Amino acid sequence: QVHLVESGGGLVQPGGSLRLSCAVSGIAFAINPMGWFRQAPGKQREMVASISDGGTTNYADFVEGRFTISRDNAKNTLYLQMNTLKPEDTAVYYCAPTGAWVGSWGQGTQVTVSS
Repeated sequence: QVHLVESGGGLVQPGGSLRLSCAVSGIAFAINPMGWFRQAPGKQREMVASISDGGTTNYADFVEGRFTISRDNAKNTLYLQMNTLKPEDTAVYYCAPTGAWVGSWGQGTQVTVSS
Protein backbone atom coordinates (compact mmCIF):
# COMPACT_ATOMS: atom_id res chain seq x y z
CA GLN A 1 0.00 0.00 0.00
CA VAL A 2 1.00 3.57 -0.63
CA HIS A 3 2.28 5.49 2.39
CA LEU A 4 2.24 9.28 2.22
CA VAL A 5 3.76 11.71 4.71
CA GLU A 6 3.29 15.42 4.09
CA SER A 7 5.26 18.16 5.84
CA GLY A 8 6.26 21.79 5.55
CA GLY A 9 3.03 23.58 6.32
CA GLY A 10 2.63 26.38 8.81
CA LEU A 11 1.35 29.86 9.49
CA VAL A 12 2.44 32.49 6.99
CA GLN A 13 1.43 36.05 6.25
CA PRO A 14 -0.27 36.95 2.97
CA GLY A 15 2.36 37.22 0.26
CA GLY A 16 4.63 34.74 2.00
CA SER A 17 6.03 31.43 0.82
CA LEU A 18 6.12 27.81 1.93
CA ARG A 19 7.63 24.65 0.54
CA LEU A 20 5.71 21.46 1.12
CA SER A 21 7.26 18.01 0.96
CA CYS A 22 5.72 14.58 0.63
CA ALA A 23 7.64 11.39 1.34
CA VAL A 24 6.19 8.50 -0.64
CA SER A 25 6.67 4.78 -0.15
CA GLY A 26 4.90 1.60 -1.19
CA ILE A 27 4.85 2.34 -4.92
CA ALA A 28 7.31 2.72 -7.75
CA PHE A 29 7.43 6.47 -7.27
CA ALA A 30 9.44 7.29 -10.38
CA ILE A 31 6.85 5.85 -12.77
CA ASN A 32 3.75 7.23 -11.07
CA PRO A 33 2.15 10.57 -11.78
CA MET A 34 1.64 12.48 -8.54
CA GLY A 35 -0.43 15.38 -7.34
CA TRP A 36 -1.00 17.86 -4.56
CA PHE A 37 -4.52 18.33 -3.28
CA ARG A 38 -6.06 20.57 -0.65
CA GLN A 39 -9.16 20.70 1.49
CA ALA A 40 -10.40 23.82 3.16
CA PRO A 41 -12.90 23.71 6.04
CA GLY A 42 -16.38 22.95 4.76
CA LYS A 43 -15.18 22.34 1.22
CA GLN A 44 -14.40 19.31 -0.88
CA ARG A 45 -10.85 18.21 -1.56
CA GLU A 46 -9.54 19.69 -4.79
CA MET A 47 -6.48 19.18 -6.93
CA VAL A 48 -3.84 21.88 -6.79
CA ALA A 49 -1.18 20.57 -9.15
CA SER A 50 0.03 17.39 -10.79
CA ILE A 51 3.24 16.10 -12.30
CA SER A 52 3.67 13.16 -14.65
CA ASP A 53 6.40 10.58 -14.42
CA GLY A 54 8.11 12.50 -17.20
CA GLY A 55 7.88 15.82 -15.38
CA THR A 56 4.96 17.40 -17.23
CA THR A 57 3.09 19.68 -14.85
CA ASN A 58 -0.47 20.95 -14.63
CA TYR A 59 -2.00 23.46 -12.25
CA ALA A 60 -5.46 24.43 -11.12
CA ASP A 61 -6.63 27.79 -12.42
CA PHE A 62 -6.52 29.33 -8.96
CA VAL A 63 -2.75 28.76 -8.77
CA GLU A 64 -2.19 31.59 -11.26
CA GLY A 65 1.52 30.90 -11.60
CA ARG A 66 2.22 31.11 -7.86
CA PHE A 67 3.02 27.45 -7.14
CA THR A 68 5.57 25.01 -8.57
CA ILE A 69 5.28 21.24 -8.26
CA SER A 70 8.40 19.12 -8.57
CA ARG A 71 9.66 15.66 -7.76
CA ASP A 72 12.92 14.03 -6.74
CA ASN A 73 12.71 10.43 -7.89
CA ALA A 74 15.97 9.53 -6.13
CA LYS A 75 14.41 10.54 -2.80
CA ASN A 76 10.84 9.37 -3.52
CA THR A 77 9.73 12.87 -2.59
CA LEU A 78 7.21 15.27 -4.06
CA TYR A 79 7.41 19.03 -3.49
CA LEU A 80 5.17 22.06 -3.79
CA GLN A 81 6.75 25.49 -3.70
CA MET A 82 4.08 28.04 -2.89
CA ASN A 83 4.73 31.74 -3.33
CA THR A 84 2.55 34.82 -2.99
CA LEU A 85 0.21 32.98 -0.68
CA LYS A 86 -3.30 34.30 -0.16
CA PRO A 87 -5.73 33.79 2.74
CA GLU A 88 -7.87 31.65 0.43
CA ASP A 89 -4.98 29.18 0.15
CA THR A 90 -5.61 28.21 3.77
CA ALA A 91 -6.29 24.46 3.80
CA VAL A 92 -4.86 21.09 4.64
CA TYR A 93 -2.61 19.99 1.81
CA TYR A 94 -2.24 16.37 0.77
CA CYS A 95 -0.23 14.48 -1.80
CA ALA A 96 -1.30 11.34 -3.64
CA PRO A 97 -0.83 9.47 -6.88
CA THR A 98 -3.15 10.79 -9.57
CA GLY A 99 -3.82 7.36 -11.02
CA ALA A 100 -5.40 4.36 -9.34
CA TRP A 101 -3.79 3.52 -6.03
CA VAL A 102 -4.34 1.47 -2.92
CA GLY A 103 -3.82 2.96 0.49
CA SER A 104 -5.01 5.79 2.70
CA TRP A 105 -4.57 9.51 2.45
CA GLY A 106 -1.85 10.89 4.69
CA GLN A 107 -2.52 13.26 7.55
CA GLY A 108 -1.78 16.22 5.35
CA THR A 109 -0.03 19.42 6.35
CA GLN A 110 -1.90 22.51 7.49
CA VAL A 111 -1.25 25.74 5.64
CA THR A 112 -2.68 28.87 7.24
CA VAL A 113 -2.33 32.22 5.52
CA SER A 114 -3.23 35.04 7.85
CA SER A 115 -1.96 38.37 9.06
